[in-house]
Amino acid sequence: MESGPAANQQSSTRQQEDKKTMQAKIEDWKEGWSRMQLGIHPTEIDALIKSLIMIRDDPEQHFHLSSDYKASGGLGDIEIFALPDNAPHNLFLGGRALAPGEQIEA
Repeated sequence: MESGPAANQQSSTRQQEDKKTMQAKIEDWKEGWSRMQLGIHPTEIDALIKSLIMIRDDPEQHFHLSSDYKASGGLGDIEIFALPDNAPHNLFLGGRALAPGEQIEA
């Protein structure tokens, strides 16, 4: 099976011709670290939740968030899968963002 930007571009173009409901940005924090921002349009939230439930219920499955490949480069694809308990873990799910002026109570 073909992989990489060319294969993903063909698949992405066919599946999402008019769906431009997400945005991803990668910010280089220097010193070896990066931050990825993922913005999702409210109309896609239910579909994302259904996909997450799918991989929870069927850990052999996965899904992709794919680029439209219209820019000259950037983030091409994010593969989302259920991580087995025995696999290395290197991220955690944080809480909601604080509004301006809000503080965390100690």
